[in-house]
Amino acid sequence: MNSFDWKNLIDPLFYINFDINGIKLGLYIVLFIVFAETGLFAGFFLPGDSLLFLAGIYSGELIKNIIVIDNDFINVFLLATMVAVAGILGNVVGYWFGSKSGYYLYNKQDTFWFKKKYLVQSKDFFERHGGRAIIFARFLPIFRTFAPIVAGIVTMEKKKFMFYNVISSFLWSFILIFAGHYLYGFLLEKYQINLKDHIELIVIGLVVVTLSPVILKLAKKSPSTEE
Repeated sequence: MNSFDWKNLIDPLFYINFDINGIKLGLYIVLFIVFAETGLFAGFFLPGDSLLFLAGIYSGELIKNIIVIDNDFINVFLLATMVAVAGILGNVVGYWFGSKSGYYLYNKQDTFWFKKKYLVQSKDFFERHGGRAIIFARFLPIFRTFAPIVAGIVTMEKKKFMFYNVISSFLWSFILIFAGHYLYGFLLEKYQINLKDHIELIVIGLVVVTLSPVILKLAKKSPSTEE
């Protein structure tokens, strides 16, 4: 392995191609990142959307970590299913953490890092949008990390949470992984454009697309914050 570079932490290919002494661990790293990003506070900086899109492009290589299947569709389907399950489990852990820490957070004094009003606003948001909040958050960086935690804090009904948790996780994983895989094949076959040669542009493009709704929302709210 080459010497470690901190820039690798935000490079999806670093995780996909990760190996130790020739042993490919990319699939396990991808699954752990999905779990961490949706279930652990420390996961919000990880490259979730771009990682799944690129995982779709490299689905064959990733699945070979555990089994060799000579069927393109099955490889992609199996990878997307495993990622969805990892996302579901991550959200369950986030919900559990939120439900256990809710009382403490509601009684915690305001600090520079923590404002109780944001917790109250989050509760109102979940009451207005219900399960849709879980689905929307799954496609938004940072928000998908904290959404299940907030759901636990505001004591969202467990059955309702699990329903939207499963739906959102399968939608997120299948859309991004299948899009990456089949868009790569389509562009390569029809236009001889190899997306593997444009990884940086893909990552930047996905970051812009996924963060733009958040930025626009914050921009609209900015005038009212001065009131």
